[in-house]
Amino acid sequence: MWAAEVTIPAPSDDGTQQALYKAVDDMKEGGETYTKPESASMKAEWTGFRPNAGNEEPAPAISNEEKYKNLMDEPSRTSKTTILYLHGGAYYLCGFGTHRVAVSKLAKACNGRALLIEYRLAPQTAFPGQLLDALNAYLYLLYPPPGSLHEPVPAKDIVFAGDSAGGNLAFALLQLLLQLHRTASGTPTIPFNGVDVPIPLPAAVSANSAWLDITRSQPSIVHNAKYDYLPPATHDDAVSRFAPDAIWPPTPPRGDVFADLSMLCHPLCSPLAAKDWSGSPPLWIETGEELLTDEDAVVAARAASQGVTVVWEQYEAMPHCFAMLLPKLPNSRRCVSSWGAFCRSSVEGDLLETKGTWIAAKTGEEKVVDVEKVTEHRWEDAVEAMKEAQRRRVAGWEKEGKALPKPSL
Repeated sequence: MWAAEVTIPAPSDDGTQQALYKAVDDMKEGGETYTKPESASMKAEWTGFRPNAGNEEPAPAISNEEKYKNLMDEPSRTSKTTILYLHGGAYYLCGFGTHRVAVSKLAKACNGRALLIEYRLAPQTAFPGQLLDALNAYLYLLYPPPGSLHEPVPAKDIVFAGDSAGGNLAFALLQLLLQLHRTASGTPTIPFNGVDVPIPLPAAVSANSAWLDITRSQPSIVHNAKYDYLPPATHDDAVSRFAPDAIWPPTPPRGDVFADLSMLCHPLCSPLAAKDWSGSPPLWIETGEELLTDEDAVVAARAASQGVTVVWEQYEAMPHCFAMLLPKLPNSRRCVSSWGAFCRSSVEGDLLETKGTWIAAKTGEEKVVDVEKVTEHRWEDAVEAMKEAQRRRVAGWEKEGKALPKPSL
């Protein structure tokens, strides 16, 4: 693969910060608290397929500028598709080393390229710091500052993609952009490096095993444990795992390692709670039979019911992010190929229609399913389960004598 390292500089002004703060505040239900992050520079990699490299051939000893030029000149790069990739890892793990290969495979599958960013991780950075980094990375693609390797990338050529927590971040970034559009008269603008720039929507958004409910409160968290390697979560576990002590004294108190307790049900923290997906570009949502299946299914069904084009894929008996961890399985190859084809079709203007597919584990047999009926778990019930989980965590901490602000539920 080609991997050209770059640094995304922090914007010279606070335009993206202020836009984010306003969106977070406008989407509150009341009582939520959070620490307002500032922008920061971050590392990123331009990643693409290098077809003529041998299996044991080291990376060439050339500059990042030359690597980027070679990536762009690759004959195999036949599509304008540009992936903004947001890696998974529960918001406190992973980066280039864990995701470079998988991102390269997705770039190959769409005949395009990817920008893999190393957004800030928890516990040092809490929500919405990661979302601010993602927004800055998107604007970096659209409006590159002087000295950048790339020319401006049109929004119609950009697809957001992520796995697990990165899927959360991709869908949270989409909800942030939709909120900016909902509250603007015409196309929204943000001050960015001293210029008011338009904020368009991307061509599409995609997620592999997205973590969309930070409270971990949906039925599949327990029911699908037999298929998954992730540990089933309980409310009592959450209280003990994230309760503050002398070594871990975050203020406001955290309900997860990256999110304040009062923010767990906020739609930019847990996109499952988002009421409105209308106006969204096409979505690709994939899951196995894993702990996170219900939250993915509820979002897919709700978005489809609101007129959004949704491509839904569910793989029988497959665990979390199986295509990355078990890459040689036929269904893993099918998953990555389908993901890449969706990204490319979104950019190249191919007709995309809402479609659901269930894929058998052993035979690869495919069955068409109705996306609006992929789950009997209603959105209203899912949101209530989230709020109940949040209540139980508040009650658990109060039982231990911890003084907590009460979020409005």
